[in-house]
Amino acid sequence: MTAPLRLVPDGPAPAGRAEPARSLQAIVRISHGPVPLDFDRLAAEFPAVQSGLALVGEADLELRLACTGPEELRTIAAALHRAGAAKVHVDLVLRALTPAPVTLRPVP
Repeated sequence: MTAPLRLVPDGPAPAGRAEPARSLQAIVRISHGPVPLDFDRLAAEFPAVQSGLALVGEADLELRLACTGPEELRTIAAALHRAGAAKVHVDLVLRALTPAPVTLRPVP
C-alpha cells in the first residue's frame, strides 16, 4: 500500500481546529459565459477559495483553492460549470516558491 500523495505540505494545525486539513492546492482559471461569475459569492459558498484575480486575456478569473481532497476539487469545478463558466482549467500546485533573501556583496 502506498502513502497518499501530498502535493503541498500542511503547516502546523491551529489548536482546536475542527475543519479538515486543506492540503490539496490548485489554481483554477475560468472563462466566463454570457454572465460574469460573482467572486464574492463563490468565496462565501466554498471555503476552499483562498483568493482570486480578475484577469484580462484568455481567462477572466483565477482562483487559488486549498481543498480537502480531490472530491472537493471536483465538486467546485462542477459548481463553476453550473454557475455559468464557459471554460474551467485546473492546475494542481506541486509546491510553493518563495524568493531567497538577496545577499549583498561589497563593490570592489
